[in-house]
Amino acid sequence: MLRCMDITGASAIVTGGASGIGAAAARQLAAKGAKVVVADLNAEKGEALAQEIGGVFVAVDVTQTEQIQAAVDKAGELGPLRVLINSAGIGWAQRTIGKDGDPASAHDLGAYSKVIAINLIGTFDAIRLAATAMSRSEPTESGDRGAIVNMASVAAFDGQIGQAAYSSSKGGVVGMTLPVARDLSAAAIRVNTVAPGLIDTPIYGEGEASEQFKAHLGQNVLFPKRLGQPDELASMAVELVTNSYMNAEVVRVDGGIRMPPK
Repeated sequence: MLRCMDITGASAIVTGGASGIGAAAARQLAAKGAKVVVADLNAEKGEALAQEIGGVFVAVDVTQTEQIQAAVDKAGELGPLRVLINSAGIGWAQRTIGKDGDPASAHDLGAYSKVIAINLIGTFDAIRLAATAMSRSEPTESGDRGAIVNMASVAAFDGQIGQAAYSSSKGGVVGMTLPVARDLSAAAIRVNTVAPGLIDTPIYGEGEASEQFKAHLGQNVLFPKRLGQPDELASMAVELVTNSYMNAEVVRVDGGIRMPPK
């Protein structure tokens, strides 16, 4: 008998929830009966999505603890907080050293710190605050108090040239999955991580040239030879939320791709 965590009537927070994988996850959680807090910097898209799915938008910069706490508090007003999906993140590409041997040409340290602050520290901050609220709830029939899903990247394992900052941040998310799951097990809260491959998001632009570029990228995927869709990633995230026996795991959703050096 499959024991699923019922999220009907519960609240859920999706950071980076206004677009891409986050938006797809917010829609799928709402379809399962959750009241979703769309936590994002983009108010226009976030408010529109929240209205569409019957949730609420909260402006959240994940480097600001008080803004994350505001989202947690708002979620608590909608129902017991059971779900956190950490989808907020940024990318950055720069080689560790420049070509001219000048220290000024080396990787921008401020940029490195910013990527770590958003992708790694922001993820952990959201976990610790949301999990604290979850720990105060009564368990569901499946015994869970809550479930957390983080978004890492295949760059955590196959980081390419120029991805030192991004890979470091996502590698940190992968590395925290097991110890945080162990920490939260006493509170009956599960923690899993998804590592997406090449996903079709607005980052690649629009138009014929963009479509050709994405088609070229897709040829590097083992099978199917295309970019992944946000719904395919969101589907895995929701499975990790609801399947009560999934815990402390990192799941690659990448079509089998292994990234080359460049």
